[in-house]
Amino acid sequence: MFCPVCRYKETKVVDSRVTQDGLAIRRRRECEKCAYRFSTIEEAELLDIVVVKQDGRREGYSRSKMESGVVRSLTKRPYTQEAFNRLIQAIERDIQKKKKREVTSKEIGELVMRHLEKFDKIAYVRFASIYRAFEDVGKFEMVIKELGGKKLKNK
Repeated sequence: MFCPVCRYKETKVVDSRVTQDGLAIRRRRECEKCAYRFSTIEEAELLDIVVVKQDGRREGYSRSKMESGVVRSLTKRPYTQEAFNRLIQAIERDIQKKKKREVTSKEIGELVMRHLEKFDKIAYVRFASIYRAFEDVGKFEMVIKELGGKKLKNK
């Protein structure tokens, strides 16, 4: 780890703590040359997972692709970066729980929708409308009614 101030390559870990959600480790570091202190965050990374597309193509899992889809659905919605990071980590944790080297894009889409439904109902409807390719207003109404029914059942 290089010091962000003097670029010296030797730093020492002063303190390590698991984040509140337990999905990452926050490390406090100190440069051994200039004594500058800074923090880093370590989190698990999905490696070697292949996504099988609907047309049969295969490509490596890309966190940034999944994030961009979620960000689009959250446009103009209130959320913090910390909450967003927890959402993405939760989705990736569920992908890892599948314990498969190949995951379909459909499986990922369903996981994203399940988490978005809990995170933000509007973002859920937006994501679902693109993911499920709604072609008319009737499908929107059906999803909104389903959400309304779940809300009533949860009370």
